[in-house]
Amino acid sequence: MHNLVEDFLQYLRHERGLAEHTQRTYQAQLNRFLAWAGKQGLTDWRTVELRHLMAFLQHERERRLAHQPAESTRRLSSESVYLEIAAFRAFYRFCENEKLLPINIAENLSLPRRWKRLPKALTDAEIAQLLKPLPVDTPGALCDQAVLELAYASGLRLAELRNLRLEQLHFDAGFVTVIGKGNKERVVPVGQFAVAALNHYLAAGRPKLVTPRSPANVFLTRRGTPFAAVTLWLRIKHRVKYAGIARNVTPHMLRHSFATHLLEHGADLRVIQELLGHETIATTEIYTHVAGQRLRDVHRKYHPRG
Repeated sequence: MHNLVEDFLQYLRHERGLAEHTQRTYQAQLNRFLAWAGKQGLTDWRTVELRHLMAFLQHERERRLAHQPAESTRRLSSESVYLEIAAFRAFYRFCENEKLLPINIAENLSLPRRWKRLPKALTDAEIAQLLKPLPVDTPGALCDQAVLELAYASGLRLAELRNLRLEQLHFDAGFVTVIGKGNKERVVPVGQFAVAALNHYLAAGRPKLVTPRSPANVFLTRRGTPFAAVTLWLRIKHRVKYAGIARNVTPHMLRHSFATHLLEHGADLRVIQELLGHETIATTEIYTHVAGQRLRDVHRKYHPRG
């Protein structure tokens, strides 16, 4: 059973080109099922029936969450159940297409409704506060400044920032090429402030971080290696704390701020979709709700009878 899951994961990596986070999520969900199936005496995917998948999902809904107090009544969220069903459906679709299993039993699993969470964006004042350069010009500080400026200027995902390479920078033309989800390439403009921060970092910061083994990644750690996701996340969180912003700011909020501010200042939704690298306009449309809420807040605050 493990071998079939590994074949599926190899397919995701090399043929589908799914994001690393999605791959890890599917792997974790399927491995959790394998652990449960072993306790049920299931040793072959051909013996797994729909009732087994349903029993596992019921078990997941009822199990106590890890790292929670014994008296906690919290259980698995509908979002997590959604991901588990999505993993089953993707796995069985692969097995059906490759003729590895005779029937796709997961197609009968219905996905629970997902509540749309409105993305949180920083205000213009918070962005100005966060992007204020540090008083020191250490290589690390210059790197952090360039990361923040580019993240807000171009709306890049955390993984896209980590994996950005020198050959993807085209400052003379004012853009960068980005390899996004599914290995899809897109062209994203870069503003003058981000270009200035990047040029300063590339001239005075990155050369001091490079070692003989350093790759061509734009952003490097103090050891001259590419950033791990958690390391870059923590560096951004540190800058948020230094800027004195009390909110819980995540790296993805810079991307949300990029899209929200564009929309608030009149950008076309289709253009924002292209810049973000969204496959469908439906994904981008959530920002219209954010902009609408912002308009209502401004109206209530500033209109005499708001």
